[in-house]
Amino acid sequence: MNHSFAWVFVVMGLQRLFELVISRRNRRALEALGGREYYPETFRTVVVLHVLYFASLAVESYPWRFPLDSRTILCLFVLAILTGARYWCIASLGRCWNVRIIVVPGGAVKRSGPYRFLRHPNYLVLVLEFLILPLLLRAPATLVVFSLANLAFLRQRIRLEEKALMESTDYGTVFPTR
Repeated sequence: MNHSFAWVFVVMGLQRLFELVISRRNRRALEALGGREYYPETFRTVVVLHVLYFASLAVESYPWRFPLDSRTILCLFVLAILTGARYWCIASLGRCWNVRIIVVPGGAVKRSGPYRFLRHPNYLVLVLEFLILPLLLRAPATLVVFSLANLAFLRQRIRLEEKALMESTDYGTVFPTR
């Protein structure tokens, strides 16, 4: 028996909108402290990538009905863990979390929560999410195309983010290069 998974798009869409609200609030707080945005063009790329990803998922997985089998249950379980991990990242960075690259000159880089273990745990969550959602929704073309596009984008994004942090904060001390 197949079950409707149209709700996945609603939940993911609401999460992304909520995160944009948090990001806008944090951006204002950081700008009030003298923060400035670096590489604003990367935000447009994030938006386009995510919109195309969800559109591709919707088209390829239509009519969004799948069996409640072990694969589905495992994907839902992993997706729940990834969602928790994303909000752990957001909570750990507090007002410093943003979907844009905004840095307060002279600011102290946080190394709490998942950032004690990884430099960019939020990006790891995104990489895994770009794999799990297409597996859940049986969208193999979306999995391949957008996982590769996301990896290519995140590689550039991390490089630019670290460059901005190295120039303006104690990032090099907190996360020394190898």
